[in-house]
Parts: sequence; structure tokens; C-alpha cells
Amino acid sequence: MLGQTETRVSSPFFELQRPVRQAPVLVEVPHSGLAVPERVRPQMRAPLDGIMRDADIYVDKLYADAPAHGATMLTALASRYVVDLNRAPDDVDLQTVPDHPAPRGVQPRGVVWRMTTDGRSLLRRPLTYAQLQDRLEHFHRPSHEALRRELTRLRARFGYAILIAAHSMPSVGRSLGTDRAVRRADVVPGTRGGSTAARPLIELVDAHFRQSGLSVRHDDPYRGGYSTTHYGRPREGWHAVQIELNRALYVDEATSEPKSGDFEALQAVLARLVARVATLRL
Repeated sequence: MLGQTETRVSSPFFELQRPVRQAPVLVEVPHSGLAVPERVRPQMRAPLDGIMRDADIYVDKLYADAPAHGATMLTALASRYVVDLNRAPDDVDLQTVPDHPAPRGVQPRGVVWRMTTDGRSLLRRPLTYAQLQDRLEHFHRPSHEALRRELTRLRARFGYAILIAAHSMPSVGRSLGTDRAVRRADVVPGTRGGSTAARPLIELVDAHFRQSGLSVRHDDPYRGGYSTTHYGRPREGWHAVQIELNRALYVDEATSEPKSGDFEALQAVLARLVARVATLRL
């Protein structure tokens, strides 16, 4: 199995890697991309430091060995500033798209971000509904269609499919209702209160990271976004776990440079995780 992968680029803005010897596992990396395509660049301000900081930087590299253990990988190449693949298509507010007929969002970082996490504006002007639909058509829909096809294919072959939604998070957050900085756990598995995956999978993920010497806190502060919620249907044979990694484990958050040694150690932890998940029978 090791080293045998078949790579197919399905779109200019995502890459699909399908191993020759397949396990019922798909690793989705929706936020590691850094590209800002020319199609949307005139609409945007795209500060490079913001793109780097607000990306799930290097998560695609952390899971690079996943196909060697039988997992398909689906990796976004475009920045989440272009479109956030972990948001629903209607997760947008009226300040972002004033003529949207039925906006569901209420905050500035929905399916299209109009503000960086440090408060800088990303849009030169609000988008029209037509411009939003253009982004969805070229970036959001093709990626999710590919994801849906792969999960369907895996379920048809194995009877079930396991989605690992691979993310990273800033090491420090704010305590609810206060401005007090709180260091987050090393790993946050998100399963919407255990509803998006079978219990044996959730327990395996928990035990694996704890046995690797890492702290684990479920659903806090991330319970799972659009992919986990949308595709996490255990009764239908689709199991989804969002895994948030504390960036301080592997990167210098001030410079976005990988930490030598720590980076490789976390890579090995994740490779072993995928290998264990690949042998799980649900």
C-alpha cells in the first residue's frame, strides 16, 4: 500500500488524490489554500499576511501521508477569503451581499469573508448576488460535488465512508463573555455532540491523540462546520469528524514558519491516526 497513489487534479482550485489501494476514508482539507484567482481578485483586498494567518496553514502537508494509508485526499487550493468551503452556500449577511434574497448569516465571515480575523476589510465593495453566485459556481459547488461523489463511491464499495475534516486553529481564544485569553486544547474533535459519527470512531480519535500525549477537548470551541454537519449522517453510512489542531503544536504563529521537529512529529501522529481509522470497521 505504501507509496502507491494516483493523483488527479479535478479542478484548478482543488486537488483530489485517490490511492491505488483504497480504505473507506476521505481526508478533506478545505482551508489550507493560499491562491486568489484572477476571476475574483478585482473584488478583493487580499493581504498576504492575512491570507497566511487565516489559512489552516500547512494542514495539507501534515496529512500528506494519508493516501499511503489508503485515504483519499481532497485539498482546496484557493484561499478561504475567496469562498469558505466549510460554510453553507447561504451563510452570508446583508452587508456582504445587500441584494441577497434570503441571507442566513449574521456575521462577517460566512461563505464569503468580508473581514479578516484582525478586522481588516477584504471586499473593495459589497458583492452583488450575481457575484456571489459566480463564486459559488466556480469554487464552492465543484469542491462539494467532488466530496459528495467520493463519499458516495466509498460507501458503495465498503458499506460506509469516514470523512476526516482536517483543520487547524489559533492556539489562543477568548473566554466566553470575557476578553480573557485562554489557551485551547491541542486537539478539538468536532462531532456536533457525537451526532455526526459512530461512537467507535469518536472514541478511536480521542484515544489516539491522548495516547500521543496531546490534550483533547470535544466540540470546544468548534463543534463541526458545514462539511461535518452536512455529510455526518451515521444512519446513512457517512461518518464525519472535524479535527482542529492547535497551531502552536507545529508552527510559529507570529511568522507562519513550521517548527522543525515538532512539525514532523505531528505528521507522524496524523499518519498513525489515518492508518488506525482505515482499519476500523463500522
